[in-house]
Amino acid sequence: MSSITEKIKHNPMSFALWLMLVCGCLIGLISFGIRSSFGLFVDPIAGSGGFNFGRETYAFAMAIQNLFWGIGQPIAGALSDRFGPWRVLAGGGVIFAAGLALMTVTSDPLGFSITAGILIGLGMSGAGHNTVLAAFAQLMPVERRPWAMGLATAMASLGQFLVVPLGQAFIEAYGWGATLLIMSFAMATTPALALSLRSKKNAAHHSAASLTATADSFKESLRQAFGHSSYWLLIGGFFVCGFQLAFITVHFPPYLADMGVSAKTASWGLAMIGLFNVIGSYASGPLSARLSRKVLLSMIYISRAAVITIFLLVPLSTASVLLFGAAMGVLWLSTVPPTAQLVGIMFGNRYLSMLFGFVFLSHQIGAFIGVWLGGLIFASTGSYLPIWWGGVVLAVMASLLHMPIREQLWAPKPQPA
Repeated sequence: MSSITEKIKHNPMSFALWLMLVCGCLIGLISFGIRSSFGLFVDPIAGSGGFNFGRETYAFAMAIQNLFWGIGQPIAGALSDRFGPWRVLAGGGVIFAAGLALMTVTSDPLGFSITAGILIGLGMSGAGHNTVLAAFAQLMPVERRPWAMGLATAMASLGQFLVVPLGQAFIEAYGWGATLLIMSFAMATTPALALSLRSKKNAAHHSAASLTATADSFKESLRQAFGHSSYWLLIGGFFVCGFQLAFITVHFPPYLADMGVSAKTASWGLAMIGLFNVIGSYASGPLSARLSRKVLLSMIYISRAAVITIFLLVPLSTASVLLFGAAMGVLWLSTVPPTAQLVGIMFGNRYLSMLFGFVFLSHQIGAFIGVWLGGLIFASTGSYLPIWWGGVVLAVMASLLHMPIREQLWAPKPQPA
């Protein structure tokens, strides 16, 4: 670590790299903050004051959103690797902004699934913090990558802390429709911010490391990844991450409302997740440069299981909601930097956007199931408890899944003589 520290001291970043860092973090802050606020709109949109089509319809649209976010991520990653991240970020921001605006006028379930689901999902795949992380992995100097990726994830988390309570205040003051339009305008700034990431050559001129890969082509990198057991184990673990995070993001506020907790307390519970996620996700960047990434991930997942179990067993109160948000926040996006770094360690960074995109697809398949199943089971039983306990079991399984991962550069299997 001392050698890395010395390199950072003697290699200060240029203005272009600082601008790229600031603008990339702002994109992550805005997009993830807005994405984290969708749980606030469940009752205003799905209830009698909105379109009145029920929680299960809203939950299905959010599940579709998460699924298309995942489907779009490998495509966005491949386009980013081929044409540069700034074009993908700009285009995704436009689609995201359009989806938010159109949510206000699509009152039928099918139309709502298209706007809130497909459009916003595809927009997030292009303009989300994952694209920013992959861009930093390619454009930032090698000695600053863990720090930059941790900072980008932390800023996305700060977006959750800032946007969720602000969104709740706007809903109360101006209504849910006007709040969505305000968010749409915020996302429309993405193309301008993305311009700072427009040139790989410019970044290379300022000491960014060269691109590396274990494969000579796009197709060969896919063959290597999907033939590697450690890559599949990483995919399985990230599935669980998506299941837990998406379920909590969408269903936590209505769960608390059913238990007699106010909407303001619920919004602050989500905000606490965002605030403490700043600490957890930022720390996971430097920690993953010092510790085994697979061990760090295993510890995060088993800790999530413990936090959820305690929350379900203790009496529900304002204090327990806020403490749960704080504890869960430390563990929220802290999985992202070590997961992305493991992909780079195994296969290099040349096709990192695309290969991490497929890992993230599994995250969003888990998110689809978590959100949709949460709404379906609530509609059938009137309770969210089966999904809460299911998330605990999955977290334990994810903790065990990471232990056999080989934390080293991919190498072909030796052929028999």
